[in-house]
Amino acid sequence: MSEKDNLPKADGLSENSGDTTPMTPDEVKDTNVETANTIPEPTEAPVMEEAEAVSEDAKDEVATTDDGVDAHVEEIEEANAEDAEDESNAERHTLESKDYHAMSMEQLIIEFEHLLTSHKVQNIKTQVDEIKSEFNSKFDAIVDEKKEEFISEGGNEIDFYYASPLKKRFNGVFKSYRNSLNAYYKEREDNLKSNLDNRLKIIDEIKGLINVEENINTTYKHFKELQEQWRNAGPIPRDRYNNAWNSYHHHVEIFYDFLHLNRDLRDMDFKHNLEQKTKIIDQAEALAKDDNINRAFRELQVLHKLWKEELGPVAKEHREAIWERFSNATKTIHDKRQAYYADLDKAREKNLERKEQIIAQIQEVANESTSSHQSWQKKIKTIESLREDFFNAGKVPLKVNESTWAKFKDAVRGFNRNKNAFYKNLKREQYDNLEKKKALIQIALDNKDNEDFEATTPLMKKIQSDWKKIGHVPRKDSDKIWKEFKTACNAYFDKLHAERNEANKELMAAFEKKSNLLAEVKTLELSGKSDADIKTIKEKIASWKAIGHVPQNKRFIDGKFNKAIDALFGKLDMDKAKLEMIKFENKLETLSQPNDTRLLDNEQNFIRKKIGEIKSEINQLENNMQFFSNVDENNPLVRDVIKNIEKHKQGLVVWQEKLKKVKSMY
Repeated sequence: MSEKDNLPKADGLSENSGDTTPMTPDEVKDTNVETANTIPEPTEAPVMEEAEAVSEDAKDEVATTDDGVDAHVEEIEEANAEDAEDESNAERHTLESKDYHAMSMEQLIIEFEHLLTSHKVQNIKTQVDEIKSEFNSKFDAIVDEKKEEFISEGGNEIDFYYASPLKKRFNGVFKSYRNSLNAYYKEREDNLKSNLDNRLKIIDEIKGLINVEENINTTYKHFKELQEQWRNAGPIPRDRYNNAWNSYHHHVEIFYDFLHLNRDLRDMDFKHNLEQKTKIIDQAEALAKDDNINRAFRELQVLHKLWKEELGPVAKEHREAIWERFSNATKTIHDKRQAYYADLDKAREKNLERKEQIIAQIQEVANESTSSHQSWQKKIKTIESLREDFFNAGKVPLKVNESTWAKFKDAVRGFNRNKNAFYKNLKREQYDNLEKKKALIQIALDNKDNEDFEATTPLMKKIQSDWKKIGHVPRKDSDKIWKEFKTACNAYFDKLHAERNEANKELMAAFEKKSNLLAEVKTLELSGKSDADIKTIKEKIASWKAIGHVPQNKRFIDGKFNKAIDALFGKLDMDKAKLEMIKFENKLETLSQPNDTRLLDNEQNFIRKKIGEIKSEINQLENNMQFFSNVDENNPLVRDVIKNIEKHKQGLVVWQEKLKKVKSMY
């Protein structure tokens, strides 16, 4: 492709006019700066601009893309055109977003402050928008939680208000950002207009050079000065970029036509441009061998910008050759870059599969039914691990980057919504538990000074048991209400124990007396006279009863005393049945309690049961005797049965007497 193939038709200048020096495609390509986007290194959250319509002045040039204009050249032109209005755009392309969703509110503010102090304000819009979205999302969740707590505690929704130091700090940083951005755009607008005015003046001066009557060397020197001024004139508005450049190149071309009157100056300029463009080609061909594709592309952008904006045309016989070399080097880099991204997309397809698996796992965990704090803590750790796996899985194809990122955030947020709902319900339960425990505290306070220990002690023990069953309360209230409850309960039980300790003194004194009396009974010597000895034993029994109760853990001494008394009765020489009744009467004395017949009731029931068993045994034995109707009563077996029946009948008499005695005690 020759440089001439891409020449536009300039007003007032025919294709064959004089010795016109044509411009190269890079000098005249009319690229709308708003249609171009540098293809940056793919990021996790790319932001691409919408292409706009090509200006009318550029239609003839750009429209030929399908008919022969090389795509690799157009790509470079578009990348450079994007930076025409704002020279700091390159930084915006390389500034990547971070995982703002994983950051806390304070971390988001710190990152915002860092962006504001470390980068140009016009280059951080994408990152600021993401940070703002995440911060507001987290803050809104806290507001909802605080509002629910406020209402659950009896507050009116209309009266709810929540202020946060972090929110205030964030608003301050955002205000600084907004003010700085507004100031930047105001200053840039003024500069762009000023630069445009300056460039238009330069074009007017170049137009006027062919009408100046002065030495051609002086005119040429003035022309070179104007070219230098043009190169340093700075950025202009995008919508004026193409027209300004086309007009500039058009009048530069006319000036070179004018220079045909002095070929020495023109040839000297052609020679200089050829040398510089040859150096650019050498650099481009070297870049074509560079394995760092993105670096080569960025440096190639610079070379094309130099070719178009810094250098003028070369002699006609060299134009097609040098452009062909430059175009071929550009195509080599373009093709390598396309192959690189094709291979990159293949690798990223695998990353995409892995990330989609992780997203599915997050959704599965989020949808699992979980009803305990411990289970939710396990799920939180699982999600944290999956999130880390997601970010370590690598980048995905650019075309699905945003959608994959959105799916991931939706999955994580879905989990967080379920988690927050669980803990909101848990907090509601905790507040219910708090009210229940406050009610128990009130019962404890109302009864802590009650001296009706018999009725109050079971109540105090019950509320202690109920307290354990209620469950957790909000952490901020836990220690406070436990101290209140514990203090009230301790006050009551301390008083109860003090009362019992006082009573225990008397009980311990009774125990000492019974211990001494037991020792006497164990060493008592009977006279051998039954009546006198029975009287002595009964006196000891009466003395024992008169001493009274002992501590509950010392009541074993009553059993020892009964055994000692039984031993004394066993030494008496008297009828066994009579002796049994005397011992039973003694037992009844110990069972008889004022206003309490439970022990006597138990004894009566036992005796009735015993009488029933004896009668049943007698009936069984008498039935067995029927089998011996034809047997002599002197038969040993018959005699044993008769003897056994008689024994049971004698015992029955004793137990019936005991029953009468018990009944007489009521």
